[in-house]
Amino acid sequence: MLSSAWFARLTEWWANAWRWVLMALGAVIATYIVLQQHSTQGAYTAFAVAAVVVAASLIPRVPLAVALMAMPLMLVTERAGFGGTDLSVSDVALAAAFGTVILLGKRPYSAPLRWMLWLNFLYQFATLFTVILNPFAANTIEWFHAWLLVSGALIVGWALGRAGYARLALLLIVAGSAVIAVGTIAAGVLQYAHGNLGPVYPSWPFPMQKNFAGTTLAFAAVIAYVNPVWMEWSKRWARFSFWLFCIGIVMTQSRQAIIGLIVAIVFIAMRKGSGGHSRFVLVLIIPGIWIVVAMVLGQLSSDNQFNSTHQRIDWLRQMYAWFKLSPVVGHGLRFWYQGGWANFQPPQAEVEVVTESGIVGLAAFIVMWVGMLVVLWRVNPLYGMLAFAVTLSRIVQAQFDLFWVASSVSVPFVIAGICLGAEALARERAAGGLTHRSMPLTGHLITVAGK
Repeated sequence: MLSSAWFARLTEWWANAWRWVLMALGAVIATYIVLQQHSTQGAYTAFAVAAVVVAASLIPRVPLAVALMAMPLMLVTERAGFGGTDLSVSDVALAAAFGTVILLGKRPYSAPLRWMLWLNFLYQFATLFTVILNPFAANTIEWFHAWLLVSGALIVGWALGRAGYARLALLLIVAGSAVIAVGTIAAGVLQYAHGNLGPVYPSWPFPMQKNFAGTTLAFAAVIAYVNPVWMEWSKRWARFSFWLFCIGIVMTQSRQAIIGLIVAIVFIAMRKGSGGHSRFVLVLIIPGIWIVVAMVLGQLSSDNQFNSTHQRIDWLRQMYAWFKLSPVVGHGLRFWYQGGWANFQPPQAEVEVVTESGIVGLAAFIVMWVGMLVVLWRVNPLYGMLAFAVTLSRIVQAQFDLFWVASSVSVPFVIAGICLGAEALARERAAGGLTHRSMPLTGHLITVAGK
């Protein structure tokens, strides 16, 4: 009887496995054939669409399957190629996840999330003036896109955490980042073997700019370093992952990623109630600071006026001249798409915002970020520490490079949303008096949430 029951289960599993494989293969082939006609990056989009198709078929059993599948896809910055648009695979994945959680996610939202959404609404309202006064297509499209990258990402993350998928969602982000780290390290080893000790630009699993790879790995490193107890992740794997990501970051030589990670680690190690995080790691920050300072001083003293440091200084001067032409409401979101001499994205967050939306937009931007950090600071440290650290890391990164760059904005807000959703679930279960055995996320949730 027992053997026949196991045989029946094995047969059913085998049949289902083949069904999903065939569905995925069919989706890959179909989307590749269609999209390849319009985009040289059709293969990447085909696999992304195939993943969404398979996830959609799982909705009857796992309502938020599409949102879960979107977690690693949000790390893919290749162009999607839908009808000649400039959307990335990350944007498409986030939009699909957002549509899913709006229809199937739980409500009402928790108080911290509502505050975050209202702060983002304030910024969106302030930038509406530049959208109205500078009527061009990219301006309007980016207004909605910017909202999706912040509020949309927060809602997606919150829905996953509230539904009990916080651990799985974070592990999917970490797994995707680990793939990027392995690709970066492999590319770096080959590059160093040929005597080139410059920054590493990974080409696998897809071509990446060094700063994107570095900042993405920094977010994953923060997750691994915090390693909240509700992730139920062993310390051994967390440490291994943390150092894997750190090696990848150093190989990219992404200064903003290094500085952002350093600030996050200092906060985590020094904040009261940080638990067993060793302050010895702070000693290891010294080499990181030395690397950044050495790179900057080396480029400043170089005769090469086109290196990244000299180029950024020149760009900031040009942006200041451009800002003075429209200081109140700016020149419109994505103004550099309109041509002219200011045809590049400003390499610093506040400079980008003030040239796009003027002093009005900049004031709202500062209020939004300060307000969000205050909200996350007040959240229970068991959840708020990771949310605060990854959000702080992002705004620090943006002081040294581009800000509104697809997944570099959405990923930290998704992580913050996951933490807030997990806290909301823990509070509800604690209020309901559920026992430890009935909880899939361990009894730590009830213990801390009840304090």
